[in-house]
Formats: sequence, structure tokens, C-alpha cells
Amino acid sequence: MNIKSLLLGSAAALAVVSGAQAADAIVAAEPEPVEYVRVCDAYGTGYFYIPGTETCLKIEGYIRFQVDWSAGDLADNGGGEDWSARTRGQVAFTAKSDTEYGPLTGVIVYQANFRPNGVANSQDNQNDTVIDEAYIDLAGFRVGKFVNWWDADFSGETEVINNNTNFNAIRYQYDSGDFYAGLAVEELTRTGLGNDNGGNNVGIDAAVGGKFGAISWELLAGYDLDRADGAVRGIIYADIGPGTFGLAGVYASGPSDYYDNGEWAIAAQYAVKATDKFTITPAVQYTDNIDIDADDDFDGGSEWRAGVTLDYEIVENLSTKVTVNYISQDHDNGDEDEDGVTGFFRLQRSF
Repeated sequence: MNIKSLLLGSAAALAVVSGAQAADAIVAAEPEPVEYVRVCDAYGTGYFYIPGTETCLKIEGYIRFQVDWSAGDLADNGGGEDWSARTRGQVAFTAKSDTEYGPLTGVIVYQANFRPNGVANSQDNQNDTVIDEAYIDLAGFRVGKFVNWWDADFSGETEVINNNTNFNAIRYQYDSGDFYAGLAVEELTRTGLGNDNGGNNVGIDAAVGGKFGAISWELLAGYDLDRADGAVRGIIYADIGPGTFGLAGVYASGPSDYYDNGEWAIAAQYAVKATDKFTITPAVQYTDNIDIDADDDFDGGSEWRAGVTLDYEIVENLSTKVTVNYISQDHDNGDEDEDGVTGFFRLQRSF
């Protein structure tokens, strides 16, 4: 009887102890799931999925340092310095996602520029941060602020075959790969033109182009409704020998945001890829009727441009560009004839 009581008492004591230990046991919480960034290869390289979404994002940009210089009557900077440096940083965000109408694209491009104040005849903002582009694209329709077709000029830095190329706009473009055509309504800025008396600043821009074999071509037309003036530009490229030959022609009925450098111009370049990293691009351009009278019409004069641009990839994502150009202007409006040499050195790190 004593042994039985002892066993029952021991069992009860163990049960109590075990229960107490079970009540005091610490259960480790399972870690919350972590979603790592996944590569998105549906739209090309560089895209990744934004965590928790089916939207793909790409981040890219560049840092640029450039030194401009000039010599001669044409480029004396109004008596100011003969050289100036500038620095630019640019970053672009591109977001894409699939819809029943095709890829939905959103692009934001931020640009920051620094150039010392007091640089005479500077064509760039002195110290600023701007939205260079911001637009939405779906099923061929694009709305927002973006560069238009006129921005696609020669690869060299000699010719002048466009004016302002970045506007608020609404456009549609059909693109099959070997052929494209589009139409845009743009809010013109009218920068740098005289007799600016306001108006709606509306421009109509159209483009058609394509490629077949070793030849590619493009034809553009832009019309300023307020000024009742416009411009037409055609470009053709052909792979010939070790390089690509480019020929362009521009005609303008009068000065406008699309073209105000002259009534008509013809330009040519030949981009020779000397090595995988080194390209040499000589070019020449003639422009007629460069003078603008008090009525904002072309009024005589002419200009010649000739130069060469050198592009060299130092290492991957680091490149340099050097250009030297001779410019000669003859005027019929009483201004003195001028000539000079201009150029720049550029170092750019892309990512």
C-alpha cells in the first residue's frame, strides 16, 4: 500500500511539473516572409519588379562634365571668356506593366545643370534642376513633356538641323519596326524668336520613316499655327564601307520653334567606326538666308559649317567626345561678316 501511494504521488508530481513547464515554454515566432527584388526580363535588360507589384522599373542616367571653348569673331562671347565648364547629372525612371492594350509606360527624367553665373551667351540654364521629360505611353499614344522627332539629328556635333525639341504634347505613333508614322499636337515655347505677341502657341508635328536593308530614312514636318510658318526636314542614312553616311535637308517658310537657323540647309556626315571603341565623324553644312528682318522673315545671308567629332569609349560606361568646328557667316543685313572656331571636350559616365 505504501509503495502504491508513493508511485501515485510521484506520477502526480511529475504531471504538475510537466504542466508548469509546458505553460512556461517559449515558442519562437516564425520569421515574416521577405520578398526579394526579382529581375524583370519582359522589357529588356535593367528592369526589376517593384516589390509587391507586377510593375517593372528601370533606373538609368549619366554624369557629364564638359568644357566649351571658342576663338574668332563669331564666337568671342561678347568680350567674355573663351572657355567655360559645365556639369550635368541626369537620372531617368521608366516604369512598365502589362495591360489589355499593351505595355503601360511611365517615364520621368530629372536633370540638374551647373554652369557658373556670368558666362556670356550661355545657351544653357545656369544652375537648375528640371524635369527634362515626364510622360505616359499606352497603345501608341503619348502625353506629357518629351522630346519630339526633330531631336533625332546627326550623331556628330557639327550640323544644326533642329531648334527646340522638347514640348508638352499629345501624339500618336504607329510603329511596326521597319516603318513608323505619327502625328502630334505640341505646345510651342517660341524661345528666341522676335515679335512674340502671344497666341495659343500650338504646333502640329508629323513624322514618317523606316528602314530597308542598309538604308534608313525619315521625313518630318512641323507647322506653327500662330505664326503660319513651318519647316520640313528629311534625313537618309546608308551603311557604306566602314561607316554610315548621313544626308539631311531642311526647308522653313519662316522662323518658328521647329527651325529658325535659315530658310534652307543641307548637311552631310560620314561616321567611321575605326575600332569597336573609336568613331570619327567629319561633317559639313550650308545654310542660306540666315538673317531675320524686323518683320520676322528670312532676309539674306549664309553660313558654312565644317568640323569633326571624335567619340571614344574609355572603359564600359565611361566615354569621351571631342568636337572642333569652323563656322563662317556672311550677312546681307548690315551686320559684319564673322567666322570662328568652336568646340568642346566631354567626359560622360553612364549607368
